[in-house]
This record gives sequence, structure tokens and C-alpha cells, in this order.
Amino acid sequence: MNYQIRPLPAGLYFVATPIGSARDITLRALDVLASADVIAAEDTRTLRKLLDIHGVPLGERPVIAYHDHNGDAARPRLMRALAEGKSVAYASEAGTPLVADPGYSLSREALEAGHLVTSAPGPSAAITALTIAGLPTDHFYFAGFQPNSSGARRAALEACADVQATLVFYESPKRLAASLADMAQVLGGGRQAAVCRELTKKFEEVRRASLAELADHYAASGAKGEVVVLVDRAGEAAMEEADVETALRRALETLSVKDAAAMVAEAYGLKRRDVYQQALSLSR
Repeated sequence: MNYQIRPLPAGLYFVATPIGSARDITLRALDVLASADVIAAEDTRTLRKLLDIHGVPLGERPVIAYHDHNGDAARPRLMRALAEGKSVAYASEAGTPLVADPGYSLSREALEAGHLVTSAPGPSAAITALTIAGLPTDHFYFAGFQPNSSGARRAALEACADVQATLVFYESPKRLAASLADMAQVLGGGRQAAVCRELTKKFEEVRRASLAELADHYAASGAKGEVVVLVDRAGEAAMEEADVETALRRALETLSVKDAAAMVAEAYGLKRRDVYQQALSLSR
């Protein structure tokens, strides 16, 4: 038995849970889950299984489902428990609550009501991926899940294209190839990136390459499991404006405007749209 049951001060406790290996849970997280008066979870089945693995008894304590689809209905019950002076533990399905997971509205309402809100920190897919991706970690920008449609996704990517930090995205394996293709087009195919898949699990994989190479790979092979995509920060301008023009003029001698712009943009990590406009102007 690696947990302790002891009284918890009344309040809301956000509990980080493993993203893969069940043994990644912290001892304090187990203490909170063993001691809280009320337990809420994004997926009650996953949480019950985790508690069974670690031998944490539920007893007569309620386990309440709280997720994106029922938050408005479930939140009043949790707020009543807090108002009654009870301790409430909330765990997302995997990772840290509120980090691309439910919990924000619950946190805000509890804080506004004057309740204690604290955290039992632990696993996070974003931090785990940053640790092993081989990209700079001094500054990073967590962009979470991108929109489903290509047009909306490209617009969202444009908004963070010039951020001077490693970009961190969560992605569905079904959308991975399309998302990487959009990233290559908007951010630059030559930009270095890493796809981290199934972190801490048996088939953990980290593939490091340019965005263009990663897009081609996953278009051909597909992917399974949970995915984090990291993209290196926007580089400093690799060429002076006059040099870009020279490169474009040379490329336009043998290539179409579209192909010339694509080649120069990918070679120097520039935005394809901007280079295309310059190539179009030169061709006239």
C-alpha cells in the first residue's frame, strides 16, 4: 500500500493521472484520491481501473462523471459538495486537468465562490514530449488541439507561425497526416519537428525530421495512439531581401511561379505565401 488516508481540507483538488504507464502516478495523487470526500473524473471507468491497480478503496464515496458534454449539469453537484465543506478530487482521463482537458469552468466557479483550489501535479503529455523531442525547451507555446477543417487549421497555424518558441500541438492519429501537411505549407516544409506517439507506453515512438518529411511519412504509413507534434521555432531570416529576390529570379528561369516560390520558401524556411507573392511580382 503506497498511499495514506488522512483528512483533507475542504477544497477542489485537481489530480494529474498517468498518460500511459499506471506507475507514473505520484504518491500525493494517490493520497488525495484515497482521502477526498468526493471524486470526480472525466472518465469514471478509467479512474476506477487506476484506483484498482493501486489498491485505493472507494468505499461509499461517490464517483461523479464530469466532462465537456455534461459539465453544466454535473458542476452544481460538485459546487454543493464544496459548499458543504467537503474535499473534491477531480481527475481527467489522462494527464493534467485543464491542459487540453476539462476543468476550467469548474476551477473558475470554485475560485469565484472562495473555495480552496489546488493541484496534485504529475504527468503531462506536452511536458513529456518536450523532454524527449530534441527541440529547444527554453521557450515553448502550447497550442493544444487544432481545428478539424483544413481551412480553419491553416488560419490557426498562421496565428502562431512567427512565435519564437517551440510549438506544441495535440493531434488525433486520424488527422495527423493532414495536419502535418498543413503545417508544412503554413510554417515551412523545412522546419524541424518531432512527432511523439504513445508516450510512456509499450510502443512509444519519437520521429524527428522536417515537417515535409514527416507529412510524407505519415501520409504513407498512418499512425495509431495518442500524438503530440512539436515544431521548432521560426528561424531568423536566413537571407537578406535582395538575396531572396536573386534566388527567385534564378528559380524563375526554369520553374513556374508556384514551383519557384515553393522551392525558395522550403529551402530557407520562409512562408510560402509571402514568397509566392514576391515571385508573382517578379514574373510580371
